[in-house]
Amino acid sequence: MCGIVGYIGHQTAREVLIEGLKRLEYRGYDSSGIAILNHEPYLARAVGKVAILEQLVWAEKPEGVVGIAHTRWATHGKPTELNAHPHRDCTGQLFLVHNGIIENYAALKERLREQGHTFSSETDTETLAHLIEAGYQGNLEAAVRKALQQVQGTFGIAVIHARHPDEIVVARRGSPIVLGIGKDEAFAASDVSALAQHTDQVVYLEDNEVGRIERGKFSITTLENRSVTRGTTALEIGPEAADRGKFPHYMLKEIFEQPEAVENALRGRVNHSEGVAKLGGLESVLDGLQKARHLIIISCGTSYYAGLFARYVFEALTDLTVETELASEFRYRKLNLRQNTVVLAISQSGETADTLAALREARRKGALVLGLVNVVGSSIARETHAGVYSHAGIEVGVASTKSFTSQLTILTLMALLIGRSRDLSYEEGNTILRGLEMIPDQMREILKQSDPINELAHKYSQAEHFLYIGRKYQYPIALEGALKLKEIAYIHAEGYAAGEMKHGPIALIDPAFPTMALAPEDGSYEKVTSNIQEIRAREGRVIAVTSHGNDKLGNLVDDVIEIPHTHEILAPLLTVLPLQLFAYHCAVLRGCDVDKPRNLAKSVTVE
Repeated sequence: MCGIVGYIGHQTAREVLIEGLKRLEYRGYDSSGIAILNHEPYLARAVGKVAILEQLVWAEKPEGVVGIAHTRWATHGKPTELNAHPHRDCTGQLFLVHNGIIENYAALKERLREQGHTFSSETDTETLAHLIEAGYQGNLEAAVRKALQQVQGTFGIAVIHARHPDEIVVARRGSPIVLGIGKDEAFAASDVSALAQHTDQVVYLEDNEVGRIERGKFSITTLENRSVTRGTTALEIGPEAADRGKFPHYMLKEIFEQPEAVENALRGRVNHSEGVAKLGGLESVLDGLQKARHLIIISCGTSYYAGLFARYVFEALTDLTVETELASEFRYRKLNLRQNTVVLAISQSGETADTLAALREARRKGALVLGLVNVVGSSIARETHAGVYSHAGIEVGVASTKSFTSQLTILTLMALLIGRSRDLSYEEGNTILRGLEMIPDQMREILKQSDPINELAHKYSQAEHFLYIGRKYQYPIALEGALKLKEIAYIHAEGYAAGEMKHGPIALIDPAFPTMALAPEDGSYEKVTSNIQEIRAREGRVIAVTSHGNDKLGNLVDDVIEIPHTHEILAPLLTVLPLQLFAYHCAVLRGCDVDKPRNLAKSVTVE
């Protein structure tokens, strides 16, 4: 969840590091810091935005071409300057930044105190700095390796030492670290977005590996000091991917990028001649998929709602028995996986800690494990047997938008691929494919309604509570719509299966508790209409998202947002856009930080 940047080369380190931190701001943080090696090591830390740290550093203008920097999301200890990273050892010569959690830090800290080490923070991370100091005998990499062999928990770290101005040592276990290699310079980061403006050659560390970067080169060993041979790979994103362009916020830009994101998800994956999807990433496991009888989808947050949508789609298009599980709960259950079980892990970042832990447990139990991620080379992409990239492009806004619709698109293609290998007909398959190809232009039609939806936001943005309801394919979208309103507008919102209204939630309805009802003209339309009538009978206000030209709702609703007609399975790709726009406009009107909502992080790399 935090951000790491490291640099060694010929440029002024402070400029590279601060710019890198700015590109990692979307990950979520509450404090930041920087350490630079020079004649005298420089350390600066600040609570709040990177801009506060930037002002401090720019005023003091530290020289040096080697340094590390960090944005922290508090776990151990409040957001304070002392708790911010980098942390240093007793000598003031070693500096360390860390993502993750050191589970046995208390025992290590007590031992180090007995040895005479003095601590100045409440963090688990400072323990690592002193642990490395305790094992240091002139070789920084060896000291890092020795320290990490004593650690229980997760870490992505970068370490510098005043006696070693020509190297940065990094390591990872459960928290991502990527190296960037340029001409006579090198970089380290927790996210490739911090590197894209400097180099297109990157190296991903695996778990329990230690890396050492020098100017223009790198080396990797295991924690047991076994040498690892690995070349660089080309980075797929460029620095322009993170530009906001004409839009006031990244989130709005990414909402408007969804037609292109769906087109990218479909590109090269549609086979009309056979009415089937072509997913190259799954070709190596097609035999296993054809034998599969049981599918378990594991994910968290917005990706979990994509998984709930997928359950309906896989059940409709295949003969699989399907379950959707919260990854954070899945790993703690006693898993009785039946034969021919497939586990599908969904994650935008590919680094979600709970999802990684769950898929590792599934692999341990013998399941065929697949991945659906957006980030090439991410941990989930590497640790699954096979998978598919969504190719949504970089998503800076913390609240996921285009990644979600890309996931819905890919999940539909995956269900279609498996369904066509069984009893799904060519005609049915092609109907879905043709409908998918129409979705981008239909999305563009919905996006033209941004201004009218903004007017609705003016009408409802001061509500303190909101209800979102939907049935069948629309139920997960109701959950996602409510989540968006919570995430960025800080409005309490509940997503419910519409049929559950009279089993409790209807008690909340009054004129001050509006409802967003998802009511496209599909197989559940009449039932949802009945639920709307129940709300109206209790003087609740209703906004309906319904099919274009539907005039049957009449006086039942207060406001209407129309979407184009499409196949029932595909309608969620359209109904979610108005909900994203509504949440966005409400957040702006309420003065919220849309791209960086409070307490949240883009990539949740701690459990």
